[in-house]
Amino acid sequence: MRNSRERKICIICEGFEEIDYLNALINKAVFSNKYEFVLINSKSINNISSIYQIRYQSNSYDLVLAFCDTDKRPSTRYKEIKREINEFHGKIVADDIVIFGNPCTMQIIISHFAEIKLTSQSKTINSKFIERYVGIKNYKATDEQRKELFRKIKRDNYEKMKENVGKLSVDDNITSSTNILKFLKRFEDENTIWIDEINKKL
Repeated sequence: MRNSRERKICIICEGFEEIDYLNALINKAVFSNKYEFVLINSKSINNISSIYQIRYQSNSYDLVLAFCDTDKRPSTRYKEIKREINEFHGKIVADDIVIFGNPCTMQIIISHFAEIKLTSQSKTINSKFIERYVGIKNYKATDEQRKELFRKIKRDNYEKMKENVGKLSVDDNITSSTNILKFLKRFEDENTIWIDEINKKL
């Protein structure tokens, strides 16, 4: 049974890596038990805005967020998502809604294992770093490779990841950046008032 104190957070994930990664963190119990997370796989960055609007209008959640890559510059689709969310609410609120990894979510994931700045979203280019630091050869994000990768996410390297991403820019216009640390701290927080503060802006 759901604890009445829990706040229900829906996160619209761009794809399998994002949803598997968040599930790995949830399963390691690094977040406060004050939150119940519902993860939705949009299966494409192109579907995020429409799914976000549907889920928000359902009134089924205390908060709806999105999690995606910025992709290669000029990050056109990512910027469109932020614009569409802002237009949907009629306010500039996307920075409180969208969790990003620039150039890709792997920037966050690999930070569990090494302090490194990725400059490309290409799996071909990044696979050499994944092999070097994680030990998975020829990474193409197959089901088995993702399972192997996310089994390696541990509570101790979660702390290392936070230390490493804390050294990155939070400006989504800068390559090798992410704002996930802001959201992780919120998810760890026993005080859920930050959800109410975001909702007041919407």
